[in-house]
Amino acid sequence: MTRADGLLTADLDPQDHGPQDACGVIGIYSPGEEVAQLLYFGMYALQHRGQESAGMAVSDGDRTMVFKDMGLVSQVFDEATLNALRGGLGIGHTRYSTTGSSVWDNAQPTIRSRPGGGGLALAHNGNLTNSEELETLIAQRDPHAVVPHKDRMDSTSDTTLMTALMATYEGPLDEIAAQVLPILKGAFSLVFMDDTTLCAARDPQGIRPLVLGRLQGGWVVASETAAIDIVGATFVREIEPGEMITISAAGLRSARFAPARPKGCIFEYVYLARPDTVIADRRIHNVRVKIGKILADEAPADADLVIPVPESGTPAAIGYADESGIKYGMGLVKNSYVGRTFIQPSQTLRNLGIRLKLNPLRDVIEGKRLVVVDDSIVRGNTQRQLVRMLREAGAKEVHVRISSPPVKWPCFYGIDFATRAQLIAAGLSTDEICRSIGADSLAYVSLEGLISATHVPADNLCRACFDGVYPVQVPRGVERMLADSSSAAQPDQPTLPQEFEGDQS
Repeated sequence: MTRADGLLTADLDPQDHGPQDACGVIGIYSPGEEVAQLLYFGMYALQHRGQESAGMAVSDGDRTMVFKDMGLVSQVFDEATLNALRGGLGIGHTRYSTTGSSVWDNAQPTIRSRPGGGGLALAHNGNLTNSEELETLIAQRDPHAVVPHKDRMDSTSDTTLMTALMATYEGPLDEIAAQVLPILKGAFSLVFMDDTTLCAARDPQGIRPLVLGRLQGGWVVASETAAIDIVGATFVREIEPGEMITISAAGLRSARFAPARPKGCIFEYVYLARPDTVIADRRIHNVRVKIGKILADEAPADADLVIPVPESGTPAAIGYADESGIKYGMGLVKNSYVGRTFIQPSQTLRNLGIRLKLNPLRDVIEGKRLVVVDDSIVRGNTQRQLVRMLREAGAKEVHVRISSPPVKWPCFYGIDFATRAQLIAAGLSTDEICRSIGADSLAYVSLEGLISATHVPADNLCRACFDGVYPVQVPRGVERMLADSSSAAQPDQPTLPQEFEGDQS
């Protein structure tokens, strides 16, 4: 469809979203401050990690209040609500759903009453893989808390299970956590609190990020350094895998609940984290530019113009153009106000396609041989429509370059990838995908190239979505399903954690 101003609109499938992280978390301990406002801005900085719901818990030292709802941070909170959440201790959360459905009951933080009085609130980024075992343990400790199949649970999320399990124990919060954290399996970066104490913990693999910052008179923990920056704190360090931080009137204390076995998510570098965030002492923007340079060396193209698919493809496109010597240009305009919407389109609009997200600039790309840089291909529908749209706008050739390897395996650690059956790279070769999306050529950065750009040792990264090597227990029953999903035509086999090796015969 051509508009009068020369822009063409893309028919992008609203269901073909890119990879989405489960959540963003933040916790602030700052006696004498009203932390609700600080949490609000910190959550704003983490909005990209979750756009379905937002919530915060705040304590004034005597009681904890929780407010949460469906929607963006700016939709859930207003000045009156923030003014009602009084206190110098709080946690906040932005959410995408993975294990639980997208309903109010699964918005976070979750809260439970403690046996000795007071509340316990918890917010979680990640995904547990042993929820069934936790259900059984909760039922054993408190038969009234949960029954099989979650019949009496107020949420289907694993966050509720963790909160409910902690609420079955008595004692100081850090002592309770020291008993519960070693039981948890999977990926978890947590912030949790009672009326007087803030705690934060990261799974032994450190799959999801979690960082510590210093406020004047207080402390901040958050999923990304960008949230620490926005509240005016100073970055101190990453919370280590297998570490728990406790912050109270007694100060800050660190304890280790498990040995560190680092397996940080490599997809944080590709897409999930904000470009201004720092992970493992590397600014994410710089890593993505480096990935683009490596991609240009590995997959050169004879072209006139390099354009990104905004916004996540932009740094890699800059790197590709710089390394290749091909001119860089903005050939696609993104509508910055398109996000997760709760207004469902009619069937008529679904049939026509939702023309919201991207517009090509005809006068920039017409007659040009294009290199189009994007961060990933999941199902392939978006790239197919994008290539068609660029050709309709007059592109002479379209060469697609992807700043991550082919996504062949689902994630069980907090990224909302499609199932393996829906991942286009799980069943098709690169040449077949190229023909499917209608490009003149298609190439991905190699896994080795991606790893080298991060400056992190390969053994310290979780790469399961690319190579099928799962470093942590996957949910019960999934291991055989994964093995069965590989056929003679697709010989790749997953490598499952040690505890499942005996089950693959």
